[in-house]
Amino acid sequence: MAVTKLHVKKDDLVMIVAGKDKGKSGKVLRVLPEKNRVLVENLNVIKRHTRPSQANKEGGIIEREASIAISNVQLVCPGCSKPARTGIKVLDDGSKVRFCKKCNEIVNN
Repeated sequence: MAVTKLHVKKDDLVMIVAGKDKGKSGKVLRVLPEKNRVLVENLNVIKRHTRPSQANKEGGIIEREASIAISNVQLVCPGCSKPARTGIKVLDDGSKVRFCKKCNEIVNN
């Protein structure tokens, strides 16, 4: 399976557009391109029941972020502050940049 280029990167601000956390936004902690999924800070939190181990002497219930399908998140544009689709532009100097399709603002890479 070929890994495709994704529309979000680490540290981007994204909004969830589908699922139990719809409408909430957060920062991307990690991108998993081989699975087409992302981890978003403090969103899609699950409870993991763990037994005591060397690393975790107590065990118990641990809350952590679960991955979200990348199709369920949209980048929040810094210019218009709304979730928007992104495109790729090639500038005069030959560099590629992402841009917001709503306001044509360049999104920092």
